[in-house]
Amino acid sequence: MKTRLSAVAAALLALLVAVLAFGQPAHAAAGFSVANGRLYDANGTEFVMRGVNHAHTWYPQQTSSFADVKALGANTVRVVLSSGDRWTRNTNADVANVISTCKGNRLICVLEVHDTTGYGEQSGAITLDRAVDYWLSLADVLAGQERFVIVNIGNEPYGNQNYASWATDNANAIKRLRAGGLTHTIMVDAPNWGQDWSFTMRDNAASVFAADPARNTVFSIHMYGVFDTAAEISDYLGRFRSAGLPIVVGEFGFNHSDGDPDEDTILAYSQANGIGWLGWSWSGNGGGVEYLDLATSFNPANLTTWGQRLFNGANGIRQTAREASVFSSLPPTTPPPTTPPPTTPPPTTPPPAGGCTATYTVTGQWQGGFQGEVRVTAGSAAITGWTTRWTFANGQSVSQTWSATVTSSGATVTARNVDYNGRLAAGASTTFGFIGGWTGTNGLPAVSCTAS
Repeated sequence: MKTRLSAVAAALLALLVAVLAFGQPAHAAAGFSVANGRLYDANGTEFVMRGVNHAHTWYPQQTSSFADVKALGANTVRVVLSSGDRWTRNTNADVANVISTCKGNRLICVLEVHDTTGYGEQSGAITLDRAVDYWLSLADVLAGQERFVIVNIGNEPYGNQNYASWATDNANAIKRLRAGGLTHTIMVDAPNWGQDWSFTMRDNAASVFAADPARNTVFSIHMYGVFDTAAEISDYLGRFRSAGLPIVVGEFGFNHSDGDPDEDTILAYSQANGIGWLGWSWSGNGGGVEYLDLATSFNPANLTTWGQRLFNGANGIRQTAREASVFSSLPPTTPPPTTPPPTTPPPTTPPPAGGCTATYTVTGQWQGGFQGEVRVTAGSAAITGWTTRWTFANGQSVSQTWSATVTSSGATVTARNVDYNGRLAAGASTTFGFIGGWTGTNGLPAVSCTAS
């Protein structure tokens, strides 16, 4: 009899733990929360993602894309970032600008680190632990943005090999983020290049969710060729729904080199079951998957076949997207002062300007093209703006730029700061980058810097 009572008590305790883990809203700091397998915004209103992925880290100059995506009806954008391990690091200032741009366009911002892609199989891919280092370095930028930002720890963090530690590594990453003060909803990607054909995420999601002290984690499956039938899609997503675990389709396409995903079922099943999704991707795809562009050359007036389907088709963005309720109650950006601010008379002579220096680096090169970076460093005094200039000696040219306003006159290139990176303290640095073309040789030019 005593043994039977102990067993009953144990069963009741297990049930209580399950209810506490999956049935109660998380207590994030005035941000998104998870309850009963659903995502809720800071007003307690259920939020279902309907949006796209945008490759910001490779096309950081395409900031108008946020407004373009919003104008087409999206409520969310998943933004590709780099920790600096495989591509140029997205700086704190740049990420702050991304968040501000999302908010200005009333879009929820899912931020992801792409350098983890295919870890264990892809050369150069980084661990989830390394991705956490990057997120913690952004703590000052992320603080206070819990209502608008979801942190996707790492994109497709394992390939088709060496993924057995997926659950342990994600649990440890979440604990580190929480210990570091991040209270945002966290998004976790599946292994197997995001497609979880091994069912590693499906079968271990409950333990990873329980490892989050805030119970505020969402799982993300990427649906390409593995999900080419309605049965596979409904079974996978349905198991998360039945378990009371939050799931979104973080990436998917209407075609892929590894097979033809059933996008109609993805859209229909998601709509019927309140599951969020984010189509891949706005524009700029290469490597043979250009057909995954939703817009041609970042032009919202020139949607591709895939873009027309996702935005304007049945169960698409225009039909189903609902803006997050937090945007209907945003306070003024700067509250009016209760007393007039003191005025300071202008100086009789302008303050002396500090100097600056600049260095030019080729960060990547391929046949006929290259990626360059220029680092600007203030001298012994703070500066409020800068202009760099160089002249190509080998016929090179600049085709795309980010984090600077760049003009060319013949072989001479002039680059000026943008709003968010002109002011530098004494000795401080900032960088801007560009994509260029070359023939024959790609010599490094001398760069001058003038401060203001």
